[in-house]
Amino acid sequence: MPKVTLFKQDGSQNGEIELNEAVFGIEPNEAVLYDAVIMQRASMRQGTHAVKNRSAVRGGGRKPWRQKGTGRARQGSIRSPQWVGGGVVFGPTTERNYSYKLPKKVRRLAIKSALSQKVQEDALVVVDALSFEQPKTQAFKAVLQNLDIDTKVLLVVEQDNDNAYLSARNLPNVKVIDSLNVNVLDVVNYDKVLFTQTALSTVEEALA
Repeated sequence: MPKVTLFKQDGSQNGEIELNEAVFGIEPNEAVLYDAVIMQRASMRQGTHAVKNRSAVRGGGRKPWRQKGTGRARQGSIRSPQWVGGGVVFGPTTERNYSYKLPKKVRRLAIKSALSQKVQEDALVVVDALSFEQPKTQAFKAVLQNLDIDTKVLLVVEQDNDNAYLSARNLPNVKVIDSLNVNVLDVVNYDKVLFTQTALSTVEEALA
């Protein structure tokens, strides 16, 4: 069963904590991880791209020159696709939804693989609690210094810890999510994942 050091907010050690092997101790499946990341990124696309076809482009109502006798190729409109400024053929014209879903078991395997990979890379940090009297960015910055974290970090907190959320959200290399919104893309994107002990228990309970 994998174990990690449990830290206090001031950076001192508070013993070790055992992680659920079914969540944090599996062999990461890279193919499933890849599929989950692609799915999430596709679902984030807005799909609002559009072009103007011949009917949407302004102008071109008059035939540019007579049909015969000029020596030039016959033309019916200066907004035909072959003209500069003409309508676009076969381009995207309506909103498109790029999102799709993977099977539930595949999604669960993906998040377990991402978390297990962080444990193997020694990139998962657990603190017993994050307690702030009031929201203060400098206070959370001091916590990161105490824990010797100077890279991109994903902070996972329990749902009702508003002071920790507000204290951390303005730092450029920190993203804060609650324990019910842990996802593959965020775990993979950040160098370290920082859990509170309560948030860790919630994630284990949900995924075990």
